[in-house]
Amino acid sequence: MKRNTYQFLIPEKKVKNSNTTYDIYPTHSISDGEIETGYQSLANRLVSERILILDGYIGVDWAEVISVLSPLIKNNGKTLRVTDINSCLKPEKDICKMVEPFLGGEDPIFGFRANIELKDYFDPNKIEDITPDENVDIQIIFGTGASQCGIEGFLVYFDLPKNELQYRMKAGAIKNLGLSAAKDANQMYKHFYFVDWVVLNNEKRSLLSKISIIVDQQRPGHPTWMDGKILRNALTKMSKSYFRVRPWFQPGVWGGQWMKNRFDGLNKKQDNYAWSFEMIVPENGLLFESDGRLLEVSFDMLMYQNKENVLGKAAKRFGNEFPIRFNFLDTFDGDNLSVQCHPSPEYIKKEFGENFTQDETYYMLDSCEDAEVYLGFQKGIDPDEFQRALEHSFETKETLDVERYVQKFKSKKHDLFLIPHGTVHCSGINNMVLEISATTYLFTFKMYDWQRMDLDGKPRPINIDHAFKNLNFDRQGLDVAETLISHPVVESAGEGWKKVHLPTHADHFYDIYRYEFEGEIEIETLDQCHLLMLVEGESIELNVNGNIPHTFHYAETFAVPAAAGMYQLKNKGDTTAKVIVSFVKDEAC
Repeated sequence: MKRNTYQFLIPEKKVKNSNTTYDIYPTHSISDGEIETGYQSLANRLVSERILILDGYIGVDWAEVISVLSPLIKNNGKTLRVTDINSCLKPEKDICKMVEPFLGGEDPIFGFRANIELKDYFDPNKIEDITPDENVDIQIIFGTGASQCGIEGFLVYFDLPKNELQYRMKAGAIKNLGLSAAKDANQMYKHFYFVDWVVLNNEKRSLLSKISIIVDQQRPGHPTWMDGKILRNALTKMSKSYFRVRPWFQPGVWGGQWMKNRFDGLNKKQDNYAWSFEMIVPENGLLFESDGRLLEVSFDMLMYQNKENVLGKAAKRFGNEFPIRFNFLDTFDGDNLSVQCHPSPEYIKKEFGENFTQDETYYMLDSCEDAEVYLGFQKGIDPDEFQRALEHSFETKETLDVERYVQKFKSKKHDLFLIPHGTVHCSGINNMVLEISATTYLFTFKMYDWQRMDLDGKPRPINIDHAFKNLNFDRQGLDVAETLISHPVVESAGEGWKKVHLPTHADHFYDIYRYEFEGEIEIETLDQCHLLMLVEGESIELNVNGNIPHTFHYAETFAVPAAAGMYQLKNKGDTTAKVIVSFVKDEAC
């Protein structure tokens, strides 16, 4: 299976090391002997079953799965009947017509969240033709959507992490659901985001309780797998203790060198790293480890099974959607981000079908002396003049005097800049930004991008029209410094510790605190999920409900679910530990 990326394929086994720095493969240990490797061991487990339903996510290499498994099962003296569920799909032209309303036409980025179901892709008459075959030892129905066959059987679910799916996508090695040819990578991603992922995530949620075996298919020729009951038990345990997802890293035209120089295990051949997706439900996975063996499942499985344990009182509002995201924006020795804004809650729901918008903040994990952030408008700005200047720059490719319209502020370590929807903003060069945000992340309306080409050599999409339907021109002049830069308040303190409130904007549904301590502190969840990161210090130890303590290092993101109730943090370094904690505001639940 082809993949287009500099990123290393995750190893089958985690290399044991001192692990004293940021870990790019964070794991959750389960009992020894619970994770198996290879198709041979999987075939040995399946030969005793009568009907096998091999279902899974988009991007799975079904050609490999069936071409390897079938002979191995036959070698046990079994006769087979194998059915590809793709043979039951509706004609491609009908599928294209069905999904077209959600793809945004010629828009290069945006579509509308689909409201169709997986069953809508299949011809019911063809599905009815799949019946139990008593003339063979084992009947196999395989492919994405195999469970639509309606036959009771032993369900094996093949999962694929979103980062690997996108690497395969960029190589042109996979296709959208129901299509016979690969689209351009950007159009394929849009199709995935607004249609395939929505449809298949709903299907995954419905299948989770029925999965007999879960298979991680990201390593060509070398799957890892475990019992579905073990997976569900591990998720439940996680939902009452803590979790850290597997981060993944992407280059960008403005990307920097901070992560590349500090995080072990990243491929140094990559020119830069612009993003790290630290904790975003739609993108990240959870890594389980047994005897060193690694198996990854999508983060959303935890939400599908245990959202009440994870989110507590916020589950009523957000359901399966984990509401807060952490990610890194690295411009150290890089470049400015685009001048941009995000949509209002009403606009994102009406135009794109999302449930909430991208109200975000920039927490400065690190910065150089010359680092700055563009935020808010200059006093007295003329919106029409600004729009004309942007359109002129877009048409003529002339550079724009951004500071004539947008304010700039010095940024220093531990500053928090508030960016509610409609706010013009942009991180400048030499910032390492921890972006704390509402989870939606695709909806960035770029107005000006410094006349750069993207990494593929093509112009980056500009969304001036969308932006001007959402920009808040009241955020200008002195009001910006007063309302869009957080002013920390020490809320409580004691010997060797203090709790600092970093107030967010009224439009933000989440709050942010920073705990600074020399020894130990104890924190109550108060029925909220806490998202945390050590933003200064060497390492901290987390203790939750008598579970085995776990150590987290500088810049690592982790979460303590609402169901934990209480947890302790112990400073394991020689300097003051500073830990960011973010959670949903009570009034936003």
